Amino acid sequence: MDHTFLSAFILLLLVLDPFGSLPIFISVMRGVAPERRRWVALREVVLAFVALLVFMLAGDAFLRVMHLSERSLEVAGGVILLMISIRMIFSSGESIYAAEGGREPFIFPLAIPLMAGPSAMATVLLLAARQPERLVEWVGALTAAMAVCGLVLLAADRIRRLLGDSVVNALEKLMGLVLTAISVEMILAGLKRYFLG
Repeated sequence: MDHTFLSAFILLLLVLDPFGSLPIFISVMRGVAPERRRWVALREVVLAFVALLVFMLAGDAFLRVMHLSERSLEVAGGVILLMISIRMIFSSGESIYAAEGGREPFIFPLAIPLMAGPSAMATVLLLAARQPERLVEWVGALTAAMAVCGLVLLAADRIRRLLGDSVVNALEKLMGLVLTAISVEMILAGLKRYFLG
């Protein structure tokens, strides 16, 4: 399944799921001093971006070292995305990450695995491996998607107050539904390339 800049941006945005991250983000940040929250949010977004960028740039070399084919990565990435999307659709909205009171989060759980989780890593790896000649576009799509995530997380409290919990949960489930279709398409594309060449 070949992507354009726009489809890669939308895919990354769905995988990163900034609206779905809001409840977890707010619960983790509850123990952080209000004046530090903006700095912590920016730092975690930058750390997640760096982690995903490294995965994207080193993706082809990683595949060669591990003797993995693009087909297996496409199917595996699709399966991971499918599991994430099903969890998004059927989640109860409760945090799956335990926040330690009074401790400022650093890398875990906000940068990794909340933003730069297995599904996001598999997605950027797959984008770079499938169309390496368009790497600049994929870096641009990743940058744009991470910028949106950063804006959403910086405005987390305002967004939840403005939209309410029910609307935020509905948006997450809608994103999960779209992501389910994308993940099935990835699995089918990988199987088609395996069996038909």
